[in-house]
Amino acid sequence: MKNHNYFAYITTNPARSVVDVGMTNDLTSRLIQHYENRGNPRTWAGKYYCYNLVWWERHSFVNHAFEREKEIKKWRREKKNKLIESMNPNWEFLNDKIGAWDSLKFPPKN
Repeated sequence: MKNHNYFAYITTNPARSVVDVGMTNDLTSRLIQHYENRGNPRTWAGKYYCYNLVWWERHSFVNHAFEREKEIKKWRREKKNKLIESMNPNWEFLNDKIGAWDSLKFPPKN
């Protein structure tokens, strides 16, 4: 059986004042898309500069990742914060740890 990777994830803006919940099968590429869309008012993550990864969870099945994304999106901000802090107590930006900036010529300065 082939191993599949799907991710539910949470990004935030540089000030850590806004969070965005998403789901993807390619976390690195998705984070780069969020970064490239920064400032774009047509996308929610772009409008609020949510390109810094602060939490993620891997799933083997797309429907599990999708259901997890939907579940977390319904939560109040306080519960999302607790989820982030359970994995990342200091809200460190994890993009470098997963290699998300490796393909960019000039990695962002947070």
